[in-house]
This record gives sequence, structure tokens and C-alpha cells, in this order.
Amino acid sequence: MNPKASKAKLRTNFLKKRLELSEAEHEKLSFDIANQCLKLPIWDFEYFHLFLPIKSKAEIDTSLILTMLQGRDKQVIVPKVSGKNLEHILLTDSTKIRVNSWGIPEPDKGILIDPKHIDVIFVPLLGYDKIGNRIGYGKGFYDNFLVNCKPEVLKIGLSFFNPVDKIDGIRTEDIPLDYCVNPKGIINFLIK
Repeated sequence: MNPKASKAKLRTNFLKKRLELSEAEHEKLSFDIANQCLKLPIWDFEYFHLFLPIKSKAEIDTSLILTMLQGRDKQVIVPKVSGKNLEHILLTDSTKIRVNSWGIPEPDKGILIDPKHIDVIFVPLLGYDKIGNRIGYGKGFYDNFLVNCKPEVLKIGLSFFNPVDKIDGIRTEDIPLDYCVNPKGIINFLIK
């Protein structure tokens, strides 16, 4: 199988599975994922990067995770698309969120945070495999972002589904996850 075709096929299959979830299933699975996040060894950290979900792509509702972070007085940073890269903006009470032309909710403007300050990143994905490789939407936003973070930053994927055995066509610049949280539990990729 052509590696590019296999990534494309996995993207299509996982997106289709997400879009087929009913509203009630989506809500319950998002809730279960948020509850699993409470078991992660991350709660002593200060700076958390959290994506806001794209509704048209049926991404996990991260509002529950956001509420947990804010309830623990964590610094929450959210991404904003800027050309071919992401900017990272501190979420405050005065941050205005708007939906951009790709349907991505993002801050209008705000305080920029250097990626080197971030301790934990919740990474959006379509699919992942049993060794922590992920498939995003193929634009490279997160790969470009992750390469600029400190080496010990924790990268946590969130998925409604279990991993596939192996993703073909992984490139050297693809940065693997440290953990992935699904509704049934947490997979730790740091344990080899």
C-alpha cells in the first residue's frame, strides 16, 4: 500500500467515524475523555496548551478539560492560525474567541506565549498508532509547533477511538505523542 494513500485513507476513515457519532455519543465520549485526563501525571505543571474544537470535524469537546484547567488556576494557552504556523495566546477573561475561515475557534488577539514556556500540549489528531505516531489533517501546524517546544514538553493526544497497529509513511519530522487519552483509558508511550 502506498504510504501516502494509507495516511490519507486513515484520515478519511477516522473523520468519517467521528462524523457518524450522534450528538449524545459525542458528548458522552468527550466527557469520558475529560475524566480520564484527571488520571494523567500533569496537574503539577503550570502552562497548558489546549486546542478549541472544530465542530464541522466533530473534534473532541475540550471545554470540560478547559474548565478543569481553569478550576485549578492553570495558565491556558490556545492556538491561533497565522499563515502556515500557529501563534500561542494566553486565554484570559477578556479573550474574545471567533471562528476563522477554516471553522477553527481561535482568540482574536491577546498575549503571545513562547512555545518554550509550555509544559503540556493537548494535541488534536484524527488517528494514532500503538507507538504514539499521530495523523493530523496534513497541514503540519502541530509538527511545526512541537519542534519549537522544550524537549520535555508532554504531548497528549485526545481520541474517541483506539489506536491502529501501525501508521505507514511516518516521516522523521513527525513528532510522536507521549500519551493518548481515549474514553476507556490512557496509553502511555513513554514506557517502552
